[in-house]
Amino acid sequence: MSISYDEFKRLDIRVGVVVKAESIQGKSKIMKALVDIGNETRELIVGGAEYYRPEDMVGRKVIVLANLEPKSIAGVRSHGMLLAADVDGKPYWLTVDGNAPVGSKVR
Repeated sequence: MSISYDEFKRLDIRVGVVVKAESIQGKSKIMKALVDIGNETRELIVGGAEYYRPEDMVGRKVIVLANLEPKSIAGVRSHGMLLAADVDGKPYWLTVDGNAPVGSKVR
């Protein structure tokens, strides 16, 4: 399925940095993270907890879909999504090369 360029432009994709991450009691595949996206810090649910410890995520520059409709997961209101390549179910977090500032738009 193809989308138009105008549809793509509606996506708010930004460089972010994980400032805090923690396990969610009773959940082995997801964790909670606070992610700075430049103009605000958001709480997100992050998959891959069976592969990454919360401390592995802190300080990591990531790519965030910032205008995804919020959703409650495991009692946490998630306000966005980290983008990742999926290799046999394991996420490999997308990032940027170099020193792109937090909050930079991805086009």
